Amino acid sequence: MKAFKKTLGYLFLLIVVGFAGLLVWHPYLLRVLQYRTPNAETYKIFPQGIVHKSDSAFHFYRASKMRNDLDSLKVLDGNNQSITFADYFKNGKLYAFLVIRNDSILYEKYSKGYSDSTLTTIFSGAKSMISVMIGQALAEGKIRSLNDKVTQYIPELKTNSAFDHITLKNLLEMKSGLEFQDALGGIVKAFLSDEAKYYYTYDMKAELMKVKLVNKPGTVWVYKSIDPILLGWVLEKATGKSVTKFFEDNVWRKIGTEYAASWGLDHKNGLTNTASRFQVTAIDFAKIGRLYLNKGNFNGKQIVPKNWVSQSVNIGGEKPASAKGWQKSAHHYLWWIPQEGDNGDFAAEGMLGQRLYVDPKTNTIIVQFAEHGAGNYPYRKISRYLARIPFSYPTNK
Repeated sequence: MKAFKKTLGYLFLLIVVGFAGLLVWHPYLLRVLQYRTPNAETYKIFPQGIVHKSDSAFHFYRASKMRNDLDSLKVLDGNNQSITFADYFKNGKLYAFLVIRNDSILYEKYSKGYSDSTLTTIFSGAKSMISVMIGQALAEGKIRSLNDKVTQYIPELKTNSAFDHITLKNLLEMKSGLEFQDALGGIVKAFLSDEAKYYYTYDMKAELMKVKLVNKPGTVWVYKSIDPILLGWVLEKATGKSVTKFFEDNVWRKIGTEYAASWGLDHKNGLTNTASRFQVTAIDFAKIGRLYLNKGNFNGKQIVPKNWVSQSVNIGGEKPASAKGWQKSAHHYLWWIPQEGDNGDFAAEGMLGQRLYVDPKTNTIIVQFAEHGAGNYPYRKISRYLARIPFSYPTNK
């Protein structure tokens, strides 16, 4: 028995030493241990690039009477149960829900401590923002072609043969072929995942320099953070500006924003996390939706090329690489585009229920911030309901 206890003690010591060594070798794992799954406030632990607001703010019209009948509208939740939207808001622990139609705020609801001006991280909604900027850099000639290889803009990557044949289009379509381990599959896998690594690392460039190629570029779609982070690096190299500065000059200050936004960096003056660390207020996030609803035009001035907006939020005859939910959303140019039914709507989506939904058919913009969200896709039903257009969920739901 004593020998067994002694062996057990040595084994425990070996595990402790091994774990300590792992933390020394990968110091970002300390952040993973401390913060685990990030929430709306986790961005505050990172250095921020501040995106300054517009000199002149654009204001949506606030209807004199809110459409509170929306609270009793029946929608489906993540369990495919029909519940009222009021319960959907409560069950999903929504922080904010803002519905705008024809530039008028028809409905808004907030949790305690939240308002339309509360700065919130939108996680993967950031991916859609780098898509906006890539289109602008192309229009300016800073980026020559989506068929250019990533190494033409980031020559440092030439030391890793994994990048030899990856194009900007591959990155934009999430078909780089680069290895990426998601956080699904249990605590240990989540702890050691690439998802956690790229969110919490102190040096994204160093991690990217070591990544391996597992699929031929352009052949396999895999949802991952690496590709949009690389696009952010490309943007900085191509324009000579930080992502923060380029976004401020080319987007944020041109669309009548009322508040500053921010981008999270891996370290001071480091690389921007264009995959998951963009912070924005609900009212200003809606203005990104308005910009794309109006095909890149803001009050008569073309901010994003019309053809880029059209390319981004329509997949045409292309075979979708993904089909998420009953609406069969395809991921295209870092936006989510439903393919089921009378579509045309599109969204920027982040984990834990962060959403920017745009429906050109009804001229509707919806912004949702949440602690975890209630699941499913109620936005099309809400937009059609407020526009008095009949809507039914697919019968095979």
